Amino acid sequence: MLDIKFVRENPEIVKQNIKNKFQDQKLELVDKVIDLDAKARAAQQEADSLRANRKSLSKQIGALMAKGEKDKAEEVKAQVNAQAARLEELEKQEAELQEEVKNIMMVIPNIIDPSVPIGKDDSENVEVTKYGEPVVPDFEIPYHTEIMKRFNGIDLDSAGKVAGNGFYYLMGDIARLHSAVISYARDFMIDRGFTYCVPPFMIRSNVVTGVMSFAEMDSMMYKIEGEDLFLIGTSEHSMIGKFIDTIIPEAELPYTLTSYSPCFRKEKGAHGIEERGVYRIHQFEKQEMIVVCKPEDSKMWFDKLWQNTVDLFRSLDIPVRTLECCSGDLADLKVKSFDVEAWSPRQQKYFEVGSCSNLGDAQARRLKIRVNGEDGKKYFAHTLNNTVVAPPRMLIAFLENNLNADGTVNIPKVLQPYMGGKEKLQ
Repeated sequence: MLDIKFVRENPEIVKQNIKNKFQDQKLELVDKVIDLDAKARAAQQEADSLRANRKSLSKQIGALMAKGEKDKAEEVKAQVNAQAARLEELEKQEAELQEEVKNIMMVIPNIIDPSVPIGKDDSENVEVTKYGEPVVPDFEIPYHTEIMKRFNGIDLDSAGKVAGNGFYYLMGDIARLHSAVISYARDFMIDRGFTYCVPPFMIRSNVVTGVMSFAEMDSMMYKIEGEDLFLIGTSEHSMIGKFIDTIIPEAELPYTLTSYSPCFRKEKGAHGIEERGVYRIHQFEKQEMIVVCKPEDSKMWFDKLWQNTVDLFRSLDIPVRTLECCSGDLADLKVKSFDVEAWSPRQQKYFEVGSCSNLGDAQARRLKIRVNGEDGKKYFAHTLNNTVVAPPRMLIAFLENNLNADGTVNIPKVLQPYMGGKEKLQ
């Protein structure tokens, strides 16, 4: 969420940013919110004036009563009572106008970084760098669920009967591999200086609206019936929420955290064959990384975060590339975002396995996460997040890139301690 003062002083910048994100239907909101803000401030100023006048009149009443001038005191009381109705009206008006301003400000997108490429949707995202050599073997690579079935590692039919489409049972070595990847990712991030966390898996509505846009909330979140609680779609939600309504001493920054959680997502819409199996599902587990830092450090941390994911995938012999999200593909709160994509030998193309985002002070402003500077001045922190690894999609990349012609699957050295010393899945 932007600062209303910034919108008031820079309406053309805000409008151009909306155009860059191809959200022209929101252009009218800029003038509307500026007008509402002016009315809210006018109501506040008149109310403040009345309150100051009431305070002055109250002193007069006390002085007149002390002098025994009761009649004059009653006249002044009448003035106070006459102003009380107007003050009540103004306070109600001010509250309503401020609520309208807040609701519109929640919809106006954040200002994107100047380096972000301008484009309408994900088809115009820009490749940045490739890491590792993509290989297409001279033998056929089956669909990922077929590879898993060879190891008696997945049961989609039973999961469908128990929970419906979008769920799965993982079993045996495939289930163990899933847990091994999570454990390895946890230790990988701890070794890089991040603090390990297990957060709440449900959050309240004020945290939901603090960490994401309304459109994202509607397409992702599951609501707990009869409770002010939502199942998290990623641990970023509850991890950023951890700092709600806090004032952080500047000397304590940055906070670098890595969190494990299950994730729950609606995943609305129909999807093609390549997004079946365990690619696009309603429940999965993930290791995440979160940073809360000073504004001047967020660019540096953004580059560190996506590089962590690249390094982890390369340590598992999986070729990856980074892709910069264009303006039209950025969620409204994001300043800049990179996707990390893994190579699929079966499809002979890359597919998304993680997303790194710099949200500037948008989440901090919504959740009131402030920093107490050394000079005593308070300012909003910057927040960032990135996927370390989400095993369902990671398993697809892992199995395809480590599959041998005889059907066995190589286990890279770094993962072998988490798999009981196994060098291959037989």
